[in-house]
Parts: sequence; C-alpha cells; structure tokens
Amino acid sequence: MQLFDTLIRRGRELQPIDGRTYRFYCCGPTVYGPAHIGNFRTFVLQDVLRRTLETGGISTLHVRNITDIDDKTIRDSMAAGQSLKAFTDHWKEKFHADCAAISCLPPHIEPSAVEHIPQQVSMIETLLEKGNAYTSEDGSVYFKISSFPTYGKLSHLEERELDLGKTQNTRANADEYDKASISDFVLWKAHRDEDGENFWNSPWGKGRPGWHLECSAMIAEYLGDSFDLHSGGVDLVFPHHENEIAQSKCACGGNFAAHWFHIAHLLVDGGKMSKSLRNMYTLADLQEKGFTSMEVRYVLIGAHYRKQLNFTLDSLSGAREALHNLAKSAARLAENMGGETMLPSAEFGPFQPAWESLNDDLNIPAALGHIFTALRESSRLTGIDAAAALAGLNRILKALGIALPEISTSEVHAPPAIKALAETRWAARSNHDWETSDRLRDELSTLGWSVKDSKETYLLSKL
Repeated sequence: MQLFDTLIRRGRELQPIDGRTYRFYCCGPTVYGPAHIGNFRTFVLQDVLRRTLETGGISTLHVRNITDIDDKTIRDSMAAGQSLKAFTDHWKEKFHADCAAISCLPPHIEPSAVEHIPQQVSMIETLLEKGNAYTSEDGSVYFKISSFPTYGKLSHLEERELDLGKTQNTRANADEYDKASISDFVLWKAHRDEDGENFWNSPWGKGRPGWHLECSAMIAEYLGDSFDLHSGGVDLVFPHHENEIAQSKCACGGNFAAHWFHIAHLLVDGGKMSKSLRNMYTLADLQEKGFTSMEVRYVLIGAHYRKQLNFTLDSLSGAREALHNLAKSAARLAENMGGETMLPSAEFGPFQPAWESLNDDLNIPAALGHIFTALRESSRLTGIDAAAALAGLNRILKALGIALPEISTSEVHAPPAIKALAETRWAARSNHDWETSDRLRDELSTLGWSVKDSKETYLLSKL
C-alpha cells in the first residue's frame, strides 16, 4: 500500500517497522460536546486506512486518545456545574455511540489525558533535566523550541525563514493558539482561579498539563519512541504535531512517527462550518433530517482525503441512491448464484481494480467508481461466477466499512421475464437508444412495474 507522507511530501509504502504489526496513533476527540461531521471525516478515513491494511493481511495496533482535560473541557464543565469527570464521561459515551453508528472500528487502545498525568509529569521532568524546558515565574513550565534545531520540519516552517533565536521570549500559554505563532509552548499550566478544583500536584506546584503534551506521553507509553504512523486533521500539522515531535524526540529519542497521514478540511455548502450558520452538523442532526449514519459515512469517504470535501444535504440524497443501487446489485448477484454457496475468499475477482485504488494513496473515489463498473459487468454472471463476484464485493465493502441497506423483496424477486425486460431496456438506454428505452419502460409499466434510472443503474419496483 502506498500513502502520501506529509513530512516528505510524496507517497511511500506502508510496512510495519517490526515486520509484524502496523502500529499507528490518531489524535482523538476533545470531549466537551458532540463530535461534528468535520471531526468524523477524519475518524472515518482513518478507519478505512485501518480496514484496508487489515483486509490486505497486515495486523494493526490502533491507538487513539481522549482529551478530557484542556481549556474547553474545564471551561464548559464548570459552566455546566458538573465535575470534569462527569462532564467528559457523558460526551465520551456519546462519541463512542456515534462511532459505532457510523461503523468506525474501536481503537485497540484508547487512553485519556487525565489517566496519564503521572506520565506527563515524568516527561516534563526529563525535558527540564535535558535543558529543553524551563519554569516561568508563575510555576508554569514551557518547552524551549530553540533547543530543538529541526523544529518546523513537518510543516516546512523553514520555508518561512524560521528563526528560533527570536522565540526565546515569546510564550504560548493557551492550549490552542495562533497558527502563525512560533512560540515556546506550555508543558505544565500553573493553577489559575478560573480552573476551579481542576488541578493536580506536581514538583512545580498545582496545575495541569498543557494540551500538546498528552499525545507524546501516551505514545511513549503504548508505542514507544519509534512507531509506524501518526494521523490527524490537517489543522493539527502546526503547531500540535510539530510540538509533539519536538517534545517526544527530546524526551525519548528515537524516530517518533515514520509516516504522517493528514486529512483535509471539510466544507459545508461551499463554506466553513460555524455555529452561527447552523451548519456544524452532528450525526444526530442529520439523523433528525431523515438520513442514516451509513449515508453520512458514504459522503464522508467520497472525496480523496487530501482534497477538501464539500458536504451538502443533496450529497446525502445521492449517497442514499448509491447505497440502494449497491444493495440491489448485491441482491441480484445473490439470486443469480442459484444453488451455489458463497465461500469466504481472499480474492476480489472483478473488484480487483477497486482494491488497487484503495492501495494507491487510499483513493476511495476511484475505488467506488470501479465498484459500480464491476457491478455492471457482473450483472449477468450466474452460479459459481456470481458467488465469486459477490464474495469480492463483500470484501471490498468491508474494507470501506460500508453496510448495505435492505431492499424490498418485490425488487429482489421480480419475475425473470420482468428482469430480462428491464435489462434489455437498460442496455438500450446505455446505448442511447432512447426510442427503444421509452417503449420498454411503457411495457414494464403496463405489466405493473416502474423503473427509475440513476447514473450507474436502475431501480425496479412493483407498482
């Protein structure tokens, strides 16, 4: 499998460093509210990457963190009059339910920031001992980025003439800050009145870890100083992932992540998501509008991960039609099997081009196109050939995490003569023989069947 690497700006092959298990880390959610579709685009595409690796026979170890302490979780839990744990536990449970609904495999390990404060304190102590960090007047601890000469390599800050010497007196204390700010970043935040009872004791006094530190501490705990891949949204490249690299390499040595996989932003109706525009959709919002979680997943994987996806409600309607067409084609293959048994297969049959697209920089749009092409070409297969094609289809759909909807029994069990007539009409339509296509549509209608066309196939139903 080839995948673009943000660090080197070209594709490279994915192979486990240890030759056995592909070990990767994904930046998880901050649990202070429901995850929105922008968050889920990243999680769903990471899920397809994992499924593709596993479908190809590669064992994986997937680690994804939970951020349950930062500026936002403290602020909103106190505003809600709840303890930090009660507040974040509620939103963590909601996130897990949404992940299950949208068919994301649970990570093998899901550590939380609060559970790993001792590891974060220990990492800060190491950074202080090595001269990569310093304490400030209020008891906060900062990472000194001038102590790490290759800072900025991931986001190619050197192209902006990064001068580390100018950052020594510039500090960023907030968990999230200006993307253009080259600043020493906070490792330990001294307690302030607005934090309330949300603090822990440390050698530097009461306080809590800064947001950037948690991922480094948990990666060291579960993946060591060198692992296969790190992933997140493209907005995390700088400063979050730059800061992770700096503090991890200085504290632990090693190579840190061998590969960087970043997912592009999501647009809604051609613009940015915002609460003021009421387009920051959650899964629940879209379900209330009558769409299924699988339709949402289909849209979220529909654009290449390195390109922005323009999410619209119309695209969900298109996903509904596409999924129905897939289900109808799968049902036709199942019926054409006759008495044959579909055996588990490691092959993809006519869906091999779709599999090759997944392995070529996770090109899901191309894979979906190949799936529909293969279904058109396989529609007349029977017996063992139909069984083999259906096995290949199921295997590629599993890699994509797509579960097909149920379709009406009348559509599946249309009489052979009706199906043959509909197929003849579709062939005429595909050849732009509109006169024959219209005549056969009328004939089907007289026989009690309606036919609705889409780009890839048709829908046959009993009147």
